[in-house]
Amino acid sequence: MKSDSNDFFVIKALENGVNVIGLTRGSDTRFHHSEKLDKGEVMIAQFTEHTSAVKVRGKAVIQTEHGEISTEE
Repeated sequence: MKSDSNDFFVIKALENGVNVIGLTRGSDTRFHHSEKLDKGEVMIAQFTEHTSAVKVRGKAVIQTEHGEISTEE
């Protein structure tokens, strides 16, 4: 994926303590960054040449250009 890609996504926490974890690209997928969001906080992020996936743990709404999805309890 190009590093100048416009693949932004939005994560809105619906409870305190939502974890957002960035995963690396390459032959060994690893955690490389994490954030903790509290209820009502919003994070705007982008996939990069280093980030290939994001894991969201906790109750949240994720919005992308492809649609919106909520995590399940």
